[in-house]
Amino acid sequence: MADIEHNERKYPKLVLVGGGGHCRSVLSSIDRSKYADIVIVDYPENVGKRVDGILIAGTDDDLVKLHDGGYSEAFITVGSVSSNPKRHGIYESLKKIGFSFPSVIDDSAVIADSAEIDEGVFVGKNAVINAGSRIGKFSIINTGAIADHDCIIGSFVHLSPGVVLSGAVTVGENTHIGTGSCVKQCVKIGEKSTVGMGSVVITDIPSNCVAYGVPCRVKEVL
Repeated sequence: MADIEHNERKYPKLVLVGGGGHCRSVLSSIDRSKYADIVIVDYPENVGKRVDGILIAGTDDDLVKLHDGGYSEAFITVGSVSSNPKRHGIYESLKKIGFSFPSVIDDSAVIADSAEIDEGVFVGKNAVINAGSRIGKFSIINTGAIADHDCIIGSFVHLSPGVVLSGAVTVGENTHIGTGSCVKQCVKIGEKSTVGMGSVVITDIPSNCVAYGVPCRVKEVL
């Protein structure tokens, strides 16, 4: 009992918010040894089930109770794209309750010493964040994505698997860049935009639009 109590004092307890596919990606990258316990909150119909061995212990309605019970850290495991407004709402709710927000970085990711990573960020397997790059809070740098030197990534951005940003690319908040897209050096992509998968971005992309293609062009203004 003494060993258990010592462990719980030394290591925090973590709540994952969302039990879908992105949750599985996070669980495959998280160092579980750093936590005294990890639980998930999800839809009511999933309570009692497990995701890769981790219990879905409740719903969003249980977050205050979990925080009061010693779960001091939370990580948003709801994916992005159409769910970005939901991710924002979850963040505001968790912040109001008093949770703190770790980042989850896979052991295989390569992070330059001079890179800066804000709270709540997920960096997936074999991702690269190179020298001088800055990653805003709650962004997702997914499997194999590359942000080369001096990139500036806003908050709640999603770089999908295999995205390549050449040097000094800027991506505005709440923007999603689809799988396998490539962005030329020094290009600026605005806020709240979506770049479709497989795009080749060689000129700036404005805010509040949908753009895709080779070369990438704006197809819809939001």
